[in-house]
Amino acid sequence: MRTRRLRLTSLALSAVSLLVVPLAGCSNGSGSGDDSNVSLRMTVWSNDKSQTALFDSIAAEYRKTHPDIRSITFDYIPIDNYTTALTTQIAGSNPPDMAWVLERDAPDFVTSGALTDLTPTLEKTAGYQYGDLTPAATKLWKQGGDLYAYPFSTSPFGMFYNKDLLKKAGVKQTPDQMVAAHQWTWQNAEQIAAQVAAHTDKQGLVIRDWDYKTWIELAALWRGWGADAWSADGKTCTFDAPAMRQAMTFLHDAIFTDKALPGPGETADFFAGESALTVTQISRATLLANHPFDWGIVPLPSGPTGASQVIGQAGIGVLTKGSHKQQAADFLAYFSDPANSAKLARYFPPARTSQLTTGTLAGANPLFTPQQLQQVVIDGIKNGAVLPSHQDSAKIANLVQNALDPMWKAGANVDSVLAGVCKAIAPALSE
Repeated sequence: MRTRRLRLTSLALSAVSLLVVPLAGCSNGSGSGDDSNVSLRMTVWSNDKSQTALFDSIAAEYRKTHPDIRSITFDYIPIDNYTTALTTQIAGSNPPDMAWVLERDAPDFVTSGALTDLTPTLEKTAGYQYGDLTPAATKLWKQGGDLYAYPFSTSPFGMFYNKDLLKKAGVKQTPDQMVAAHQWTWQNAEQIAAQVAAHTDKQGLVIRDWDYKTWIELAALWRGWGADAWSADGKTCTFDAPAMRQAMTFLHDAIFTDKALPGPGETADFFAGESALTVTQISRATLLANHPFDWGIVPLPSGPTGASQVIGQAGIGVLTKGSHKQQAADFLAYFSDPANSAKLARYFPPARTSQLTTGTLAGANPLFTPQQLQQVVIDGIKNGAVLPSHQDSAKIANLVQNALDPMWKAGANVDSVLAGVCKAIAPALSE
């Protein structure tokens, strides 16, 4: 049997050698173990009680008609250490049957042989409607036309804003009014943020989860300039391209000249009322369920090259090293069928064309107005591009983070720093 090597994160590689896994699709058998008394396990990075309760209820319904399945558990791993912990489990003697996979790790998992081909199972499952999955959502998770992970969450980024803080700072035109007037740009968003920071005791704009470390979150900004981390084929660094230099100069000036964003070492939580604006995925709206202040949400602003929406994704795959591959694939087909996809849409925007309607999403997302659902969620999924991803993502992410560090101080030479990023990652991109 042919084999491929599973690329592990750089941290996992320090503990184990490259893992050789068999290329076994779901149609090739169910794996070893007692298939009449099966326990399935899925690793996840959410420990939100309402979400895990929904997962458990779906699993309980499935088990009612599948007596061979003794239990289905959802194994929480903190997001900060998720991929390292998962790959360590895969390399050891305790691989899960199914796993959530971050979009940034998709190339490693999809091309390595770590995941089974889900296509035969999903296509043959009655009522699944495989053709309803949107091509834009499944693109990252396919190889050779076959689907290796189901994109259970396709979550656009948007910009939340605190109406109370904008009013307090004397902002005359709110983001939703700017959208209606076709004036919603990064320059105008930055001016609002600077005004709030100057006239209140709160911060202006927070790019959530960036914290001067997780640079991939900055794609929400730089794509408005037509910039990206590397070329479409992943072989050429484009951090030093003119578009990226312009975008990062804009960001640097916003931080250190206009004070529109918290500086290094400063923190502010929008959802606690500590900033006027935040860029994050729409799934964060659950943090506003108790309506702590008057708020709104709009699409990401336009940059010099126009509007450019960004999507965060997560897939669920069946591990080739799991003992019950077919049973896991069958459960995944149930977990992601039209009925359960509609239930999950409360937290995870669906990948199904038929469910990308304001009517369907309104029932699952009561916090959003129909206009917000259309502009931010539906249009974002249809027109947005997924966050940057690459093989050996952990190694490259660390190289970029270290090379960008000199930029986060006043007076930094932006062009020189970006040239240094390309010098640092060029060898890794070409591997």
